[in-house]
Amino acid sequence: MVEINIWTVLLATLSSMIVGSIWYTPRVFGTRWARLANVDMDRPGATAVWPIVTTVIVSLVTAFVLAIGTTVVWGYAGGSYLLAALTVGTLGWAGFTAARFITHDAFEGRPTALTVMNIAHELVTLVVMALIIGVWPPAGTV
Repeated sequence: MVEINIWTVLLATLSSMIVGSIWYTPRVFGTRWARLANVDMDRPGATAVWPIVTTVIVSLVTAFVLAIGTTVVWGYAGGSYLLAALTVGTLGWAGFTAARFITHDAFEGRPTALTVMNIAHELVTLVVMALIIGVWPPAGTV
C-alpha cells in the first residue's frame, strides 16, 4: 500500500474549491467565463448544488491520485518530495487535463479563450494541490 497523508488530501481538496471560487468570481474571470461558456450567472443558486458536490468528489479523487503518484515517483526517483509532487501535478495536468480539454473543446467548437482560461485554472489548481501535498509528506517517507 502506498503511504499518503490523508490530511493533505483533504486540504488539497479544499484548496481546489478555494481556487475555483476565486478564479470564477465575477471580479476575476467569472464574467468572461460565463459569456464564453454561455452560462447564466443569474440562475438560481440551487442549480449549483450538484456541480459543487461533483466538484468536491472529483477534487478529492484528484488529490488522492496526486498524493499516490507523488509517493510513487518520490519512492522511485528519491530527492525532494515537494519536487515530486510538483512534477506529478504538472505532468498530469499537461498529459491528461490540458490535452483532454483541448481535444474536447476543439471538437465542440468552444472558443479558444475559454479553453485557455479553463486549462489555466486547472494548472493553478493542480499546482496548489501539489504544493500542499508536497510540503507535508506522509509520516515516515521523508
